[in-house]
Amino acid sequence: MDSTLIETTYADGRICGETSCREREGDAMSFCGSCAFSEACVSSGYAKGDLAALHCLVEHVHTGGAGEHVFRRGEPFRALYAVRRGGVKTSLFSRDGREQVLGFYLPGEIIGLNGIYPDCYPCDALTLEKTEFCRFSFPAMSSLASVLPVVQSHLFRLLSKELGTANLLAGEHTADERVAAFLVDLSERYEQRGLSSQRFRLPMSRSDIASYLRLAPETVSRVLSRFRQQGWVAIEGRGVQLQRMDALRDAGMALRPMLASA
Repeated sequence: MDSTLIETTYADGRICGETSCREREGDAMSFCGSCAFSEACVSSGYAKGDLAALHCLVEHVHTGGAGEHVFRRGEPFRALYAVRRGGVKTSLFSRDGREQVLGFYLPGEIIGLNGIYPDCYPCDALTLEKTEFCRFSFPAMSSLASVLPVVQSHLFRLLSKELGTANLLAGEHTADERVAAFLVDLSERYEQRGLSSQRFRLPMSRSDIASYLRLAPETVSRVLSRFRQQGWVAIEGRGVQLQRMDALRDAGMALRPMLASA
């Protein structure tokens, strides 16, 4: 990763001292509260002390701003990344530099699952803004999964969602369906993290959204303008307020089953 600061260096599996773990126990609970793995851990009865022990196997990584690589296509797969703050996009770049955005990741979501096979990252991951991560070494996560099978199951579920979403977006859908489903999906993902589901900031650019939805940027702008005229959304810069969730859900219904958040 470019230009990062690593606060701790325990992702290689070393166990920190018992006192140190207790001192960081509160931060461990905060770190796990919004993570995509929390559902699996809680449903397994993973206790507070266990969460602190897991916390000691994590590297905290900070980036300086937008456009920094989390990992690059072809690099050996060594870790998964949980976004704590900020946002990330994954992309493929053609030989002439054209970019195809594959996905966006918000706080609490996991990046790097598609590197498990073939043991290297198949795409680039770049920050959309100043971002913080928890970096899990995959050997450490595999050890956890051997103790808590539900964690392994949850990993498979998250990976399956990514594959399903990519396949669905490649299908025949109108621009209105794609943009509406995208906005509703963001709304639900923010809500799951305890944030506002109707008013939020888009960390990604309009051109990134267009690339992800397989649309031209001017098409995305036209659709958003039409939604605004219909009173479905209010937009100011990158700030969005969803005013007619029922209309947006109806418009994006064809993509909703697969875009529902994990």
